[in-house]
Amino acid sequence: MYDYIIIGAGSAGCVLANRLSEDPSVKVLLLEAGPRDWHPFIHMPAGLAKLVGQKGVNWNYDTAPEPQLNHRMLWWPRGKVLGGSSSINAMCYIRGVAEDYDGWAAQGATGWDWASVLPYFRRSESNSRVLRHAQDEREFAALHGGDGPLSVSDLRYTNPLSHAFIQAGQQAGFAHNPDFNGPQQQGVGLYQVTQRDGARCSSAAAYLKPARSRTNLSVHTGALAQRIVLEDGRAVGVAYARDGKTMRARAEREVLLSGGTINSPQLLMLSGIGPAAELRGHGIDVAVDAPDVGQNLQDHLDICTLQHSTRRVSYDRVSDATIAFHYYLRGRRGPGSSNIAEAGGFVRSRHAADARADIQFHFVPAMLDDHGRRRLQGDGYTLHACFLHPRSRGRIRLTGTDPAGKARIEANYLSDAEGHDLKMMVECARLSRDIFAQRAFDPYRGAPIFPARSDLSDAELIEFIRAKAETVYHPIGTCRMGSDGASVVDPQLRVRGVDGLRVVDASVMPTLISGNTNAPTIMIAERAADLIRAA
Repeated sequence: MYDYIIIGAGSAGCVLANRLSEDPSVKVLLLEAGPRDWHPFIHMPAGLAKLVGQKGVNWNYDTAPEPQLNHRMLWWPRGKVLGGSSSINAMCYIRGVAEDYDGWAAQGATGWDWASVLPYFRRSESNSRVLRHAQDEREFAALHGGDGPLSVSDLRYTNPLSHAFIQAGQQAGFAHNPDFNGPQQQGVGLYQVTQRDGARCSSAAAYLKPARSRTNLSVHTGALAQRIVLEDGRAVGVAYARDGKTMRARAEREVLLSGGTINSPQLLMLSGIGPAAELRGHGIDVAVDAPDVGQNLQDHLDICTLQHSTRRVSYDRVSDATIAFHYYLRGRRGPGSSNIAEAGGFVRSRHAADARADIQFHFVPAMLDDHGRRRLQGDGYTLHACFLHPRSRGRIRLTGTDPAGKARIEANYLSDAEGHDLKMMVECARLSRDIFAQRAFDPYRGAPIFPARSDLSDAELIEFIRAKAETVYHPIGTCRMGSDGASVVDPQLRVRGVDGLRVVDASVMPTLISGNTNAPTIMIAERAADLIRAA
């Protein structure tokens, strides 16, 4: 018997395991379908490029054919390992802006406004700049934490191409910004990253590792949740498969679902919580008719512009990668400590609906095609650009009753009736082309790769986007939080219609924030821990 059972040891689950087990009188069980985070490429930041083909730490999802993207099935990598996606991502530390969270509160997520969530961002964070300059940079310290579990650092090594991008961005009219999580998000600069002493600081490294020695915390890897056990309208435990056996664990207080935007709604539906007609269609007994489970799916669609480099300074060479690995092992420095997506920015386009930036850039000093799965010859560089506030909505659906089966992902990119998302993706591609045309890239600029010409019309850019756009790995929203009766969870993250069950992960976000979603997911779990302990 446990007090709490946490399903999923990803970005949120590791936070919950740490915070709840701080009380020695509480027994906590953490279930993770994947393995331990043993793989060396998880911990060497630049190793993320080598994790692309590591199926053992990745759910390797694909969307259903996307109607607006030439019916392509887009690859959605998600972490299946201790630390979840924080063990395989590019480590960019971004919170979004105050207006994002005030918007959540206005939509019914009471208590999730900026003033309420900022203390949890600060609680989670140990920013190296605060530790070095706490007295001199009081404004920075007011927004950032200096002693939290999650280490946030400046990159130890950056490629000259990344600095060329920053200069080009300024030449294109965008300000330099040394801190995207500071008073102003807009501008171009280097990302701060979730690293500690040159190594990845995943949620497993930040939160779970310090708690593993606690006798009141049990961690079971290779444990695939099959369903949440319900009795008389209450979640009382979890049935899960491990080592070829079906096992059950009971929770005295609460079951906490932290499976993520895909797995959390899937498990709710397999447990009888979801759209009644869909559940009955799969022969699942309906415990709670919750039509919005799996709905409200949102993601940042991304378009990559690739250019050849006339100089051999990129990260494209396999032989150089081997040298970088050995150099990294000697002191966690050099290219091996790079997160690859070193520089980027946030800009407000001519189509912006409000004062927020509406486009985000990630610059990569390498040629990145099809998530890096297709290798190109030579040297080059890539600019990712995504529209931050898409209006299109998708959904997660069941494909059957096998918990090991994959859910159906219908992202429905570019499906908004007004066509605004497509217009913004054209703007993303246009601005990327403009930045690459600036004189800062003159010493490096070779022939264009994607698109193959730099003079495409808007109609041709649309064809390019439909053929090449991909996810930038920020799915959210399928267990939407709100105060209305249709929301899946209430503002305390409690699943409507079931006692003793909460969802704590990115699936509860009502709308996408302005940027990467990992830091906000950790913040959600930090605040959830307080809500749970206060119950």
